[in-house]
Amino acid sequence: MKYKRNTPKNNHHSNVMMTPIVFHEPGELYKELMTNLQKINPIRTAVIHPVNEVSLLGAIESAQANLITPVLIGPLHKIHAVAKKLHLDLTPYELIATPHSHAAAALGVTLAREGKVEALMKGALHTEELMHAVLEKNSGIRTERRMSHVFVMDVPLYPRLMLVSDAAINIYPSLEDKRDIVQNAIDLAQDIGIKSPKVAVLSAVETVSPKIQSTIDAAALCKMADRGQIKGGILDGPLAFDNVVSKEAAKIKGIISPVVGQADVLIVPDLESGNMLVKQLEYLSNAQSAGIVLGAKVPIILTSRSDTSLARLASSALAAIMVSKKLSSRKKNHDVSYPNP
Repeated sequence: MKYKRNTPKNNHHSNVMMTPIVFHEPGELYKELMTNLQKINPIRTAVIHPVNEVSLLGAIESAQANLITPVLIGPLHKIHAVAKKLHLDLTPYELIATPHSHAAAALGVTLAREGKVEALMKGALHTEELMHAVLEKNSGIRTERRMSHVFVMDVPLYPRLMLVSDAAINIYPSLEDKRDIVQNAIDLAQDIGIKSPKVAVLSAVETVSPKIQSTIDAAALCKMADRGQIKGGILDGPLAFDNVVSKEAAKIKGIISPVVGQADVLIVPDLESGNMLVKQLEYLSNAQSAGIVLGAKVPIILTSRSDTSLARLASSALAAIMVSKKLSSRKKNHDVSYPNP
């Protein structure tokens, strides 16, 4: 990136003024991501309560892009009414009737638990309603890993995909929660081809302060990575956002780190700060955001009413990549041969 440095006359401090550099067209990185999916089979996906235009169209577009094989679950009269309005032919797809969204969520989770679908896709219901079924103690699909959400963002003013977590599921995560949030994000980054993702743990400042809990958590997470409690990524923190995206800003502050200016993953202190960051990037930087929930037995595709068609496709692509990587890993482990004793 190119930056213009502006030094005030009083020399008490320095400001970094960014000259906007557009590295790529909006959505270009998503298109590159999906070009690598030609050898991946579509994944069987339970689409939960797709009874509005955005959710049904998103599922059908993903099917037409050969990313998913949808199983549409919900009140059939509502699904058909939306399809008729959009002039969509649903005859190629499986539909399962349920009386309401709660039953649709429960059935979708049951299909995932029984291995009959490989992913879930949120339709026209609240995230909390879907996650309640997912987290149900006796019938859900939780694992030993804390579930977390990752936004995979295509930001034209940033040269690589930016993974932001957690801005949708964990409201005020504990240090233990954040360990899983970081590991989930690293695992996803590796699945999409980032071999050793650089992880920035965000706070308001770059130094550890007992008065700011997020700085203490950031320092602890970095030490956890040093001790092998977090694997696969290069962590640094606490870091403020300017240092994460600007090497020049970090240089002025005397911060030397392999993460500054080139972070792949941004770990936010809590849901509030993360949600605001994502929306600021969307509305001020023309960014697009694909969303997925990790840590369950199957990936959960979360789309928003404001998502572009390309962002919805990218969310489905992330799930397809994850399922493919998981299947490849299982096959590799199964194919390992051992010498005769």
